Amino acid sequence: IWLGTLFFWFKQSIAESQSGLYGHKIDLSFRWSMSWFIFSEVMFFGEFFSALWWARMHSVPELGNLEHALLWPDFKAAWPSVVAGATTSPAGIVEPFSTMGPWPLPTINTALLLTSGVTITIAHHALIAGNRAKTIAFMWMTVILGFVFLIVQGYEYYHAYTDLNLKLTSGIFGSTFFMLTGFHGFHVFVGMLMLL
Repeated sequence: IWLGTLFFWFKQSIAESQSGLYGHKIDLSFRWSMSWFIFSEVMFFGEFFSALWWARMHSVPELGNLEHALLWPDFKAAWPSVVAGATTSPAGIVEPFSTMGPWPLPTINTALLLTSGVTITIAHHALIAGNRAKTIAFMWMTVILGFVFLIVQGYEYYHAYTDLNLKLTSGIFGSTFFMLTGFHGFHVFVGMLMLL
């Protein structure tokens, strides 16, 4: 139902645009809508980055101070809730895990995203210039780069689960890591669908 709605909505919007039904007011409403959408996405991801920052700078140190030593005497205020050979989980509910380093998978995915930004910008300029063939070619390149990004992210998740033991249950670090990267991958997927 969702994919059908998107398909027919975009089909109708494209037909209206190509038939010259869109004027300045419609263009303005599209620009405002996109601006509010981007703002909401910035706020959405900003909240999860803020949660990570708050946990690291406030919650973990606060739980490790002397005032809480009676409550959790074995707690170690380490970030990201893992120390050599153990976790800082006093109840033992967080299994030992390793964090995801920046190399190679996250760096490869960052390069793929930056490259897809370049290809879609070229497609946009070709569209403005009326070069339909170049527009389509660079849009396909962008879709392919997005597809490769999702494959690399899937492998990254496999690597996190099997090799690093990093899971959704790995405390606040694991849950926010998968929430941020998962929603980011979902955005790439939706962007691919829109380009298709």
